Amino acid sequence: AVLAIGQTLIILIAGIDLSIGIVMALGGLVMAKLATQSGVSPVLAILAGFATTMFFGFLNSQIITRLRVPPFIATLGMLGIVTALNQTYSSSQTISNLPPALTALGNTFKVGGTAITYGTVLMLLLYLIAWFVLSETAPGRHVYAVGNNPEAARLSGIPIDRLTVIVYTVAGLIYGIAALMLVARTGVGDPNAGQTDNLDSITAVVLGGTSLFGGRGNVLGTLLGAIIVGVFRNGLQLIGIASVYQSLITGILIIAAVALDQVSRRKG
Repeated sequence: AVLAIGQTLIILIAGIDLSIGIVMALGGLVMAKLATQSGVSPVLAILAGFATTMFFGFLNSQIITRLRVPPFIATLGMLGIVTALNQTYSSSQTISNLPPALTALGNTFKVGGTAITYGTVLMLLLYLIAWFVLSETAPGRHVYAVGNNPEAARLSGIPIDRLTVIVYTVAGLIYGIAALMLVARTGVGDPNAGQTDNLDSITAVVLGGTSLFGGRGNVLGTLLGAIIVGVFRNGLQLIGIASVYQSLITGILIIAAVALDQVSRRKG
């Protein structure tokens, strides 16, 4: 669900990030390996993980804005690069025995007998912050303007390239936070994590009403979409549906959602 926030920001400016889950996995590996094998303090390890994911968000933006490579191709290429880095950096091994500071967000507290993780609270806080920035601030309105009509936004004085760099870099920071939450939940740094998160995040964004063509949608809708995807996948697992068919059904969902978006745009 946290990854979907970053994907929403990028899609709103008519971009996309296919490397989202793999970059998150690398951030988690950096945190875990530095804290357990390099003698780095957990706080510095977490900051290094954030810096790693932000770097790849920034790198994606530079390829898109300076080399004029389409976002789909740029992030698809980055997906392959970071996948190789994950396996090389971790020697294809999971990293365990993490210090308590890295798993703190996986701890729970009770509200009326219901156990809630601190990571869940952080996730909701991030959604509220993203909603406020997008709906109540000038930079947020600029994001919508660029997604709606880049040329009109440029003529009105909005620095499109700079905004693209900022959005991808902020999305990278969000991937880092998601990495910390994943490490806290699983208790390990896993080089194979995030394999399907790019598809799941896009599905959540589209089901939440955000157009893949940019400029329309909101992050609270993405939260609803993420809940739908999570409940849907969990339900399929509970009834014993194989993971390959879960991916098949998720793919059908995203095609149907994008097709409906296309129809609504044409009618508009």
